[in-house]
Amino acid sequence: MIVVDELRKHFQVHRRPPGLAAAVRSLLRRRYETVKAVDGVSFQIERGERVGFLGPNGAGKTTTLKVLSGLLHPSSGKVTVNGHVPQRREPAFLRGITLVMGQKQQLMWDLPPAETFALNRAIFDVPRARFDATLRELDELLGIGPLATKPTRQLSLGERMKCELTAALLHQPATLFLDEPTIGLDVAMQLSMREFIRAYNQRHEATVLLTSHYMDDVVALCPRVIVIDGGRIIHDGDLKALVKATHPDKLVSFRPTAPVDGDDLARLGRVVRHDAARVVVEVPEDRLREVISHLLATLSVADLGVEDPPLEDVMRKLFKHGAAAPAPDGPAAP
Repeated sequence: MIVVDELRKHFQVHRRPPGLAAAVRSLLRRRYETVKAVDGVSFQIERGERVGFLGPNGAGKTTTLKVLSGLLHPSSGKVTVNGHVPQRREPAFLRGITLVMGQKQQLMWDLPPAETFALNRAIFDVPRARFDATLRELDELLGIGPLATKPTRQLSLGERMKCELTAALLHQPATLFLDEPTIGLDVAMQLSMREFIRAYNQRHEATVLLTSHYMDDVVALCPRVIVIDGGRIIHDGDLKALVKATHPDKLVSFRPTAPVDGDDLARLGRVVRHDAARVVVEVPEDRLREVISHLLATLSVADLGVEDPPLEDVMRKLFKHGAAAPAPDGPAAP
């Protein structure tokens, strides 16, 4: 569904120091520097995959999505989406994709979302029967109900995002580019959005490429992740393999039912948390069995659990070292 081969997108950016003299000089002679937003990116995504597209701010994520949706032309390289070249913006291509950006909106501020729905039906030439059926399906998944008839300015952020997604999916695109779709939403609304994206993916075998700084979104939705930093891909593969390769230690946590000596904990591993409510120790995976046996034999503990480190910590470590984790065997099936 998506093929990206040696994609590059470079921008010529004018920079000048502050001050009147510098402003006058820039009128006569401007100096530009090349910013490599995307620099030699290659990947393929099959139909029906849910893929997380991760990276720090300025890594090239949004630029890549804009190239894939045809909003930007690549400086070099080849890109195809559903067999189309995005920059040509062919009607068949546009009917097969959608781009949802959490910080942008297409809803008309003073009009109810239903007006935007009707406008999009006309733009995409969706037959009335299909439009009504799709709207009912999206209402079932998102519960927009009376929201569609209230002026957009009266809706909360979460309600607007529901309507934004509805407007973006009324033409039933097969490829979804989602750029921070849960930004600013509360925990309950984030969960609702994740459930909706998963349900839409499963019902329509839609391909999903998701960027998000909320790692819970990625863990819940994306078995495969592509990590980009400085315009280059530093990892492409299974999410669990990335965690294991980058941060192989495990977190052993328990609730102490009696005081625990800090020195004893330090001998087991790196103490992440130690208070009366919870103790968390980071332990090398090869010592996990030994540590658990020691805890059960020598300490009074309850609610013992073992888990991977938070994905935020994995990403921080990956970006800090600026090197790719060992490549896994291949991407997992969605």
